[in-house]
Amino acid sequence: MTTGRRGRLTVYLGAAPGVGKTYAMLDEACRRRARGTDVVIGLVETHGRAATVDRIRDLEMVPRRLVEHRGTMLTELDVAAVLERAPKVALVDELAHTNAPGSQHAKRWQDVHDLLDAGIDVVTTVNVQHLASLTDDVEAITGVRQRETVPDQVVRDADQIQLVDLSPQQLRRRLAHGNVYRAEQIDASMSSFFRVGNLTALRELALLWLADRVDDALTRYRADHAIDGTWPARERIVVAVTGGPETETLLRRGARIAQRAAGTELLAVHVLPTDGLPSTPSATISAHRALVESLGGSFHTVVGEDVPSAVVDFARGVNATMIVVGVSRHSVWRQALLGSSGAEIARLSGAIDVHLVTHERARMGVGVGSRYSSLSPGRRAAGWGSALAMPTALTAILLLIGRDDVALATDAMLLLAGVVGVAMIGGLWPAIVAAIVSNLCLNWFFTPPVTRWTIAEAENVFALAVFVVVAVAVASVVDLAARRTTQAYRARAEASTLAALSRSVLSGQDTAQAIVQRLAQTFAMSGVRLEERADERAPWTVVAHESRGAEQVPDGPVTEVAIDDRHRLLLAGRVLPATDRQVVEAFGAQAGIVLEHRRLREQAAQAEVLEQTERTRTALLAAVSHDLRTPLAVIRTAVDGLASPDVELDREDRDTLTATIADSTHRLERLIGNLLDLSRLQTGAVRPALRAASLEEVVPIAVEPWLSGLALDVPEDLPLVRTDPGLFERVVANVVSNAVRHSPAGAKVLVTASATRETVELRVADTGPGVPDDRKATMFEPFQRLDDTSTGGLGLGLAVASGLAAAVGAWIAAEDTPGGGLTMVLTVPRARDADHDGMGL
Repeated sequence: MTTGRRGRLTVYLGAAPGVGKTYAMLDEACRRRARGTDVVIGLVETHGRAATVDRIRDLEMVPRRLVEHRGTMLTELDVAAVLERAPKVALVDELAHTNAPGSQHAKRWQDVHDLLDAGIDVVTTVNVQHLASLTDDVEAITGVRQRETVPDQVVRDADQIQLVDLSPQQLRRRLAHGNVYRAEQIDASMSSFFRVGNLTALRELALLWLADRVDDALTRYRADHAIDGTWPARERIVVAVTGGPETETLLRRGARIAQRAAGTELLAVHVLPTDGLPSTPSATISAHRALVESLGGSFHTVVGEDVPSAVVDFARGVNATMIVVGVSRHSVWRQALLGSSGAEIARLSGAIDVHLVTHERARMGVGVGSRYSSLSPGRRAAGWGSALAMPTALTAILLLIGRDDVALATDAMLLLAGVVGVAMIGGLWPAIVAAIVSNLCLNWFFTPPVTRWTIAEAENVFALAVFVVVAVAVASVVDLAARRTTQAYRARAEASTLAALSRSVLSGQDTAQAIVQRLAQTFAMSGVRLEERADERAPWTVVAHESRGAEQVPDGPVTEVAIDDRHRLLLAGRVLPATDRQVVEAFGAQAGIVLEHRRLREQAAQAEVLEQTERTRTALLAAVSHDLRTPLAVIRTAVDGLASPDVELDREDRDTLTATIADSTHRLERLIGNLLDLSRLQTGAVRPALRAASLEEVVPIAVEPWLSGLALDVPEDLPLVRTDPGLFERVVANVVSNAVRHSPAGAKVLVTASATRETVELRVADTGPGVPDDRKATMFEPFQRLDDTSTGGLGLGLAVASGLAAAVGAWIAAEDTPGGGLTMVLTVPRARDADHDGMGL
């Protein structure tokens, strides 16, 4: 059935078994039925509770599906029957239930999705301990690991979630009165899972999880209705992070405030300038991010021209109830002139509380050295030198030209250009000094009366004042642009380097080697080495290196960057500045993560090999215990019959017993041969001797034991093939043996051969039951037997045939026989001229 709409999902969520989820679901079903809604029970677990059994009597129930598993009959939700019944509403209990093997889906919530896709509304139940994200928390609380889980998103996507809540005392009373479990289970349950502490913690988990879901709905509602105001439905603390030394104090204070009420969120926000370039070192921001996450909060970065406005906009966007901001580090006089971010945030916050935190750096001022810290010492020295030299040189040039030939405005503009040049060389403060010196030169040499500090005309006073203001402003802008340009170049270089590293990793190169190569190229180092050690006392070993010599880092200054206790980077060639070292540390952190992932992948691969080996060993022991015992038992019985003095056997009986012994011995030899071949293949001990051979010689020998059941058609004029005749004979024998074993009684197996331009094909066709398409991909694996019912072998024949065929350069494919059955196609490459020469042809 399809209605063109998806059904609605209603979930009854409980903190523990016995709170009344199923009863509440049935109660809703009865109310809907009374309103005329078509309601059926797809599956409800009563657990023998009388009240629940009594509640379902008036509701229609779809019969369950019976599933046999290990000799036990299990009942499951019959999805097909519910779809055929096509009700308006279906009740499906225990959403996290795991279906019996052989079901269409592994989990019941997947069955529910099929009903929803068909347009059927579903009402279901689930306990909070079955939510996948809370599995570890529930185990820590109760000591019980939940095996049946449902993804959180399945429940979050429900159209309606109803919390069924009982206090721990009420639930324990229900348990004591026998309303949850049988009498013999009550004492054990109350002293283990149903302890008051456990139930209280589970109840809090359920309430908090549902609060998160309700909060998501509230956020969507506010966004859909364009509501900008703050609704204090839940406590959210926003900490404004500047990146300065006071940040740790602010974060810890915000965390303490958040811990006063359960469920309070901690969010840290850092505002970048509008150009997106960081004004705080990335290593500092990373450290603050790690601190926030360790405190249970989240770190956010936003871009804004005005820091207070950006912080308040972010707080309103997340529906925060409080903003934590530090007292300004600027001095008192600067705060008096320009104000402070904390005061501006308080003015803009509106209904959001603002918590102002003092700290050790409050009102101590911000060092001016940071303004040009990105400049090299040589640049700074040149800037201070040019602050005096530039105005002096320009004044001398203007004096040589002559005061009468150049107007005062031209003198001022030329000296202003000199101030801009100083700003580009040495930054802001040398430019300010140059502006003051230029102003003095203008006053002394070019402003009437000259060679005096007095100024005759009032407008010249104004002009000189404007000159100083404009010079300082222009110098500030030029200095800022120069610093931003330097940061932009650095950011672009870092991004380009990280992108190149990512490309090398994605392209399949060795990750560790890619990292050291990129480091050496990016920072022009003569040598880079990545080392690791097993523990703190173990010696260092080289993981990857890049240098002009051997594995050793060349002589010269060596910079050591510690990744963690077990990994480090060594860089040689020059001493890295602090800014470059931060980038190298970021590379090192990525290298540590990559190495850890590689180690985990290697461990996973080893575990998979061990698991596969264990499965093979288990299957081998299980199969050998049966399939080797059968021929041995037959041989033993036949030998006892022949050797018994109490039984007189005629010649025909003796011949029959002798033939039975021979047949069983042949089967035993074949089983042991397959086991030995499989062992040789798995250990790589097969060494084929490839040469030119004729199928006319190989095939008859291989099929001789089954010749009476075959129809053989191998032309004599077939070209020679390149193979190992002995190994290929085993391949053909195993394939033919498998075909004969699965063919109907009296039906012959057809063996034909034909040639193409490059290969020769040998086709073995039977008319047996065939193999489903989904089994053809696994039929060449060890211990695979059709429907696990064959008693003719261990299921190794095709696995050995496939392995030996690959060893001799051939391959096997399975096709359906027209009219029914299976056709095995053996494809062998044709022999080359060199192979013919090897045969002396």
